[in-house]
Amino acid sequence: MQNHRFLWLLSVCAILLSCSAAPSLDVADLPVLMDPTVSPNLTPMSVGFTGASYYVALDGDDAHDGSEAYPWRTLQHAVEQLLPGDTVLVKSGAYAGARLENSGTATAPLTLKAAPGATVTLNGPGPQNMHQSVLEIENWDMPVAYWIIENLEVTGAPGWGIDIRGSEEQHAHHIIVRGNHVHDNGVSNERTGIFAAFVDDLLIENNETHHNGEHGIYVNNSSDRFTIRNNLSHHNANCGIHLNGDAEMGGDGVMTDGQVIGNTIYENGVGGGSAINMDGVSQTLVANNVIYTNHATGIALFQENGAVCSSDNRIVHNTVLVADDGRWALLIADASCTGNVLLNNIFLTDHVYRGSINIPSGLANLVSDYNIVVDRFTADDGDSILTLAQWQSLGYDGHSFVASSSALFVDPAAGDFHLRVDSPAVNAGSTTAGVAVDINGAPRPAGAGYDIGAFELQPELPFVPTDSVYLPLVIAVPSETPALWAFRAVVEPLWALVATSLFPGLYLE
Repeated sequence: MQNHRFLWLLSVCAILLSCSAAPSLDVADLPVLMDPTVSPNLTPMSVGFTGASYYVALDGDDAHDGSEAYPWRTLQHAVEQLLPGDTVLVKSGAYAGARLENSGTATAPLTLKAAPGATVTLNGPGPQNMHQSVLEIENWDMPVAYWIIENLEVTGAPGWGIDIRGSEEQHAHHIIVRGNHVHDNGVSNERTGIFAAFVDDLLIENNETHHNGEHGIYVNNSSDRFTIRNNLSHHNANCGIHLNGDAEMGGDGVMTDGQVIGNTIYENGVGGGSAINMDGVSQTLVANNVIYTNHATGIALFQENGAVCSSDNRIVHNTVLVADDGRWALLIADASCTGNVLLNNIFLTDHVYRGSINIPSGLANLVSDYNIVVDRFTADDGDSILTLAQWQSLGYDGHSFVASSSALFVDPAAGDFHLRVDSPAVNAGSTTAGVAVDINGAPRPAGAGYDIGAFELQPELPFVPTDSVYLPLVIAVPSETPALWAFRAVVEPLWALVATSLFPGLYLE
């Protein structure tokens, strides 16, 4: 009997050890690490001072003090009262827009955003607006700087939705446009959802912009150190994202040190224009973007209005699938667009003639490799079509290969471009692309090598229980003799004390 009891205790110990609770690791909890090898313009300002908070509401009055109990009525009045560090919180409802002419500071920016839990629609220009835009951030006498525009719906402008402007002599700078829903602006006048001209250190992130009359996002006029990340741009008439140095408007006509990363861009370009257009853009990272069913080019580098041809850019880890009525997945239009790098991209198209990469005759210093492609290329702007083998004979894409979307992705028909477990893109990329995370912020590499495209296949995490585990502590005995009752009376409380001390997440009952 004693041996039986001893073995029983050992078995209980083994069960308890195997069932003890432990914390789990969720990929979603990992920090979003951006590429450390490019200019550090990801956080245009650091908030070190918090000023006053003021409120705007439909039942407010501009004669009030702007408190939550006595809010103002109009955005225009509210923004004119602000000092550096102040915030305007807008209550639910539909409002006219405003013109923002004052500035914050590097440690005390000004903020205009929806109040917590509020749904706010700005559906027309404000009373002092100059360009028929809903929100205008501009001052003709001095540059506007250090503003945050956040969590607003912006729609119905005859002109632009969110309109940020400096001048050739004095660029606006350090503006954040974050988490806004910008749509149906400039429909009859061919205007853009989010527009910026002569603006440095600009951050446009986590916005949705769609059904605008021109582009989803348009940054131009010699703007430098811009970051456009994690936006959803779709169903715009022309480009999803348009970058234009635009020397005709003054300035140096070149946009440098930018980042276009983690954006999802689809169903744009019915009126022409690429998903990502780059005119006069240099030393810019284009990475982790998902581009699909656009009706013109996927990514285009060229010179039309810019002072230089788009050169020395890194186009890496993008997933591009062009619609059957579209153009090329990647276009370099001019021979002077030199020094560009194309690595670890998926360049596919459903077009029967056009293919993955289009370059002009005489292009020098192009690096293109470790891409997944279709079997169609051109080295003379479409005058002739090359197979992958012929393209490789020119010195390009020695490690690249052909694969279908069905072999690569989980469900491309449904817009799910995560990699299949057996995808040929897994571990097939170059180690020199220099991007530390994928479009979801998950780390690269996750396996033996870097995956090709915007998504990195993450390992399956083993199941580990996170809730408290309950085990009944009952001694099975053949009969209930007084001796056995005594044994249970002593052992069970003692074992419960020891077990719960060793395993705090374990409860015995």
